[in-house]
Amino acid sequence: MTGSSGGAPVVIAVDGGGSKTDAVAIDLDGTVLAGVRGTTSSPHIVGVTRAVSLIDGLIGELLTRIGPRTLAATGVYVSGIDLPAEVTAFRAAIADRAWADAVIDNDLFALLRAGTDEPDAVAVVCGTGINCVGVRADGEVVRYPSLGMISGDWGGGWHLGEQALWHAARAVDGRGPATTLVSAIPLVFGLDSLPSVIEALHFERIPNSDLSLVSPAVFEAARAGDAVAASLVDRQAEEIVAFAVATLRRLDLLDRPVPVVLGGGVIGAGDDRLLTAIERGLTESAPLTRIELVTAAPILGAALLALEAAGAPAAVLHAARAALTAGQAAVPVG
Repeated sequence: MTGSSGGAPVVIAVDGGGSKTDAVAIDLDGTVLAGVRGTTSSPHIVGVTRAVSLIDGLIGELLTRIGPRTLAATGVYVSGIDLPAEVTAFRAAIADRAWADAVIDNDLFALLRAGTDEPDAVAVVCGTGINCVGVRADGEVVRYPSLGMISGDWGGGWHLGEQALWHAARAVDGRGPATTLVSAIPLVFGLDSLPSVIEALHFERIPNSDLSLVSPAVFEAARAGDAVAASLVDRQAEEIVAFAVATLRRLDLLDRPVPVVLGGGVIGAGDDRLLTAIERGLTESAPLTRIELVTAAPILGAALLALEAAGAPAAVLHAARAALTAGQAAVPVG
């Protein structure tokens, strides 16, 4: 975006995931001027209108904090923007906003850039949901609809919670094996029994989206030796590997030393069973790949992409990376 309300030029970067949205304003020398955080801006969860309104509010707050500035570039990377029609719809919804000419794309590209600047690369995010993207030096891109089960996806925090509840419900009534998830899930919601959780979800006293809160309990139960929870963790690892390997194959990169960037809340929690299984699976199917684990928030990648769009040199990118990974922005980014 160029030309706004005057003042020294800045770039604005936005990363919107399934649980939160981060936005930062960065000077063209790489200095992080301000950062803010909001709730999810994923159109899949809140719809395009609410997503745009939330992002517009965050950008407005940034500009209020830093004073009148010329916007040299704006990059908005949001989960739930996967299909060309979704990009078109989002762009139409921002046509009357001050940041109407921003770069709009899926937040996976921010994760990818946070992990590597290599021209051949793959990124898999496993947070509230799961998705993957791959790029090749000649400009070829592989991406996925990321619409859940209907597009062949399995996993992410919400789906892990749903699957854990499914197994626990069957354990309660005798249709499935015993699992400590029967007692662990009610604790997540402050209730006394699994039937109480099911009833609360049915009558919407617990929002369906809150199933993602169960995910940490799944990993904890697996570490304690629960076989059902362990099977869910192992399946999640298999799905992450399947995404990465399929993307490498479609890009004809299976036999090249390509970085596989991993990020998102589920992966970033650092569970040893999950990460070991992912590493083992990639070693077996794509032995030349190397894992780049991103623990900084993907706003880092969004910021680097926005600075690059503004023509920032390598030294500025280095300064911005250092500032963001050190948590110098007002928003928690590391």
